[in-house]
Formats: sequence, C-alpha cells, structure tokens
Amino acid sequence: MTTVLIVEDDPVNMKVFAKILTKRGGFEVRGSEDVEEILALARAGIPDIILMDVSLSNSFYQGKPVDGIKITQILKSDEKTKSIPVILVTAHAMRGDRETFLAESGADGYISKPVVDHEQFVDTIRSMLPK
Repeated sequence: MTTVLIVEDDPVNMKVFAKILTKRGGFEVRGSEDVEEILALARAGIPDIILMDVSLSNSFYQGKPVDGIKITQILKSDEKTKSIPVILVTAHAMRGDRETFLAESGADGYISKPVVDHEQFVDTIRSMLPK
C-alpha cells in the first residue's frame, strides 16, 4: 500500500488530509511534525511521498526552529531520501510563492491550501508517485 507522510502542524488540517487520502485515495497515512521522526521514517523508506507544510510552528532540528522548506532541503540533500517526492502544501499562495518555494526547497510539487477539490488533491499526489 502507498504511504503518504503528512508533515503538518495544524491538527485539523492533518485530520482532513488524512481522511481525504485514506477514503478517496486508498493511501496509508502517517503524520508527524517531529523532524527527527520525519527523517527516520524517510531514511527507512516508509513514505512513498511526503506532503510538507511550509510554515511549521512546532518543528525543531538540532535545537533550532525549522520550516518545511528547511526540512525539504535536508531530505533532498540526503542520498537515502532525495528520491522521495515532496509536495509543499501551504496557504502562502501569492503570485511567485510557488516558484520561490519550489526553487528554494528543491521540492517536487506544490499544492495551495485550502484544499477544496479533494479529487484533484488525490490525483495530484498520485501523479507524483514514483512509477
């Protein structure tokens, strides 16, 4: 079964995304905002794809606060995890944000919140899965 790791600091968004992905997508879902856990899961090859919130208020790495951009940079610079597709999910949807965030993070995709079209959300994730 395909596993989606959701990195999200809002429990409501986490619950909504998990429900959409399990019910509509048939995916297994894991969720965390703990950077050490995220890296351990990724290095163990557990997630097939990662949904990464850009703004994280409770995530720390090596004692410093980090956001989804930084966590994605860490994942993409690691030989063991760089091939896992990362989709940024964010409420930052101003003109140019998509391009800036993708270039800065090295992420593979971008979805803006709120997620209104659940089918498109699932289809976007499916299209980014490794073949």
